[in-house]
Order: sequence, then C-alpha cells, then structure tokens
Amino acid sequence: QVQLVESGGGLVQAGGSLRLSCAASGSIFKINTMGWYRQAPGKQRELVAIITSTSNTNYADSVKGRFTISRDNAKNTVYLQMNSLKPEDTAVYYCNADVWELAGIGTRYNPYWGQGTQVTVSS
Repeated sequence: QVQLVESGGGLVQAGGSLRLSCAASGSIFKINTMGWYRQAPGKQRELVAIITSTSNTNYADSVKGRFTISRDNAKNTVYLQMNSLKPEDTAVYYCNADVWELAGIGTRYNPYWGQGTQVTVSS
C-alpha cells in the first residue's frame, strides 16, 4: 500500500502565496507522473499541474505563470508553489501519483490520491 499525505493549504488574501507539499510513502518501487488537481464547490475536479519523473511539466492555462510544480524524487515528494493567488483558485487541492508498487517478487501499477487540502483565497 502507498499513502499520499498533503500539507500546506490554508487561508490567504488575494495576491498572496502558498506552497503545497505531498509526500508518498509505502511499498514504492518507482513513481512516474505526479500531479495536483483541484475541485471547487459544485465543479468537477480539474488538472492544475503535472510533472513527470524526468521533470517535464504541464499546467492548466488558468495557472500558467503563477504556479510552479516541482518534485524531489529522493523524497517521493511533489510540491506546488502558488503565487499571485486569486479568489477563483479557492478549492480543495488533491495530489496524485502514478506508482509502481512492490508486490511480492514483482511490481504492480496503481494510481493514488491524497486526502485533499483546502486552499481558500479571500478577496
């Protein structure tokens, strides 16, 4: 089993910054893509940013130039630096990881989600 634990959410004024962290632990052989998604009340979950194991990144248009995703492969951790926050960034932010788990004498692939962390941006 693998667990993803997020931290760093909170309440911030518009124009402020927050940094989210997500640490993966458990029977990990390798983690491929890691990413951040968000879900605002009454809306579907949407992609915010993803990063591959070789640090190629992709961002939603709404956050380009304001958010930066990064990862520390040695710590199995992904980060999301959020600057110039806007009220429309308010949502629960979820971490995702595509994990190759140790399974007996081999490995198996499973995607995992964190429990979510609330980000609230006041105007």
